[in-house]
Amino acid sequence: MAKRKKASKALFQLKVTLVGSKPPIWRRLIVKDNIRLDQLHSVLQVSMGWFNCHLHQYIVGDSYIGVPEPDYDLDMIDERNFYLYDLVSNPKDFFIYEYDFGDNWGHKIILEKILPVDFSTTPKVIKGKKACPPEDCGGTWGYSELLEALQDPKHEEYESMLDWVGEDFNPDELDIERINRYLKNLKF
Repeated sequence: MAKRKKASKALFQLKVTLVGSKPPIWRRLIVKDNIRLDQLHSVLQVSMGWFNCHLHQYIVGDSYIGVPEPDYDLDMIDERNFYLYDLVSNPKDFFIYEYDFGDNWGHKIILEKILPVDFSTTPKVIKGKKACPPEDCGGTWGYSELLEALQDPKHEEYESMLDWVGEDFNPDELDIERINRYLKNLKF
């Protein structure tokens, strides 16, 4: 049975860091405390730069929260029944958002601050560093190998990796204005 949504009492400032990324790939977000977890998934996908091509889950202690998939042997609690305030309520509280169970992109999400409600400003990225890795590049290890190949035109994989990611790929680029335009268009 779904819980009843409480009125938003605050905005949560979250820091989302891609676990194992060196240098760190991260985003600082502002979202309502009462965002449902399936909606937060959409915000995280847009904010980080993923394309929503894979399964995901939230890991909170020993609990796995996501989209129950009857075709998979996943013991998962339905994310549509939970809100952000169910997972974190105090600064420094955190949980893990995992995207793509093959590449295992773990995102550590920390509640940094609790802010007064301003309904016109959410969801929103206010800061961040680095571009999102390409989908299906093999997790943090595969991404490191990709970046190594792209830095050396004499590398044996240089041409194939460049063809794969495109000449416009810049691992240091982060267009927060573009991300926020996409976030503004999300319909909840």
